[in-house]
Amino acid sequence: MSKDTLYKALKERILVLDGAMGTMLQRYKFTEEDFRGERFKDWPSPVQGNNDMLSITQPKAIAEVHAKYFDAGADIVETNTFSGTTIAMADYGMQDFVYELNYESAKIAKKVAQEFTEKEPKKPRFVAGAMGPTNKTASMSPDVNDPGFRAISFDELRIAYKQQAEALLDGGVDILLVETIFDTLNAKAALFAIEEVKDERGIEVPVMVSGTITDASGRTLSGQTAEAFLISIGHMPLLSVGFNCALGANQLTPYLEVVSSKSDFAISAYPNAGLPNAFGEYDETAEEMAAQIKTYLDKQLINIVGGCCGTTPEHIKAIADLVKDYKPRPLPALEQTAAL
Repeated sequence: MSKDTLYKALKERILVLDGAMGTMLQRYKFTEEDFRGERFKDWPSPVQGNNDMLSITQPKAIAEVHAKYFDAGADIVETNTFSGTTIAMADYGMQDFVYELNYESAKIAKKVAQEFTEKEPKKPRFVAGAMGPTNKTASMSPDVNDPGFRAISFDELRIAYKQQAEALLDGGVDILLVETIFDTLNAKAALFAIEEVKDERGIEVPVMVSGTITDASGRTLSGQTAEAFLISIGHMPLLSVGFNCALGANQLTPYLEVVSSKSDFAISAYPNAGLPNAFGEYDETAEEMAAQIKTYLDKQLINIVGGCCGTTPEHIKAIADLVKDYKPRPLPALEQTAAL
């Protein structure tokens, strides 16, 4: 799908992103054996919970989840690659499979997207290559007794993200999405790596950036306010900036107001289905979540909206039905980009 098609769609309407992959995969109740499949049946360590590897061992399930979200009205689905870096895959000793995981995940999502676009050409479907935050942080010490210690360097992150970005692009994604950013230095490594790939390949790739506000202080885990986060990454050529995860739709509103008022980029939001209960589960219904997201629309804060933890096709359908009646937030930067 061409970049122009994406820009045209963004100018015309609010685009709907999918909901949670993990929430949907839990419904399959996959066992350790299901995760391993035939390919990894003799793997030396437990792999249950490594959702990214299901793109290799259970590709049919991944394709089904994408199709359910497109059916519900999503314009964009994310690849099943949230932990698709050598850094995160080291937990399972599966660093050598990172390229394949990302490539196969992108191919699965792209095939489903093409099928839906062919059925409904007036509503083109897009694939965003999900690039998660990794499980290490470049700007904070994991050791309270050694505040100067860092578990990862900028360069290690850059190399890992570059490998992920290359595999996602080779698999056919339309967008790269650096998401759930709790440490902006990690995100900068990802964005630097993406710029390297773009330069080396002589290509342009729309890039979405989505941070996460971790508590009621309104800051990311590494201590930045919404405005500081925007300033830190605002010099990059981005398609969109926004927030996902950690908070429900209501709690996210003030931070979206900040970035929406101070940015020419498209604004994205995909909150959780409320806050988790005592068992770590999400109780907010599709109707309750859509009612809260209506505030974003009434205030013209967003261009792209979807769901994060706890959201399902039911939530996405409620959101998709709601946004049909609203105009997207005006996009001067997009007008300029499209004219170049």
